[in-house]
Amino acid sequence: MFEFAALSYGLLASIILSAAQRNRTLARPHPPLLLYMGYLLCGMSAGLALALGYLALTIAGVV
Repeated sequence: MFEFAALSYGLLASIILSAAQRNRTLARPHPPLLLYMGYLLCGMSAGLALALGYLALTIAGVV
């Protein structure tokens, strides 16, 4: 299950970042769906980082 989630996340990140790079190179505005997916990916990354950081602090006995 973890492998599927990691593969899906990596594929989504790759597609979003390559599309954003192409649009920036061609000086075109980003489509709304690309922006929404980018914000979703950023939010998921931040949430996962906070959750894993809290888990690490809990295991270390700090919290």
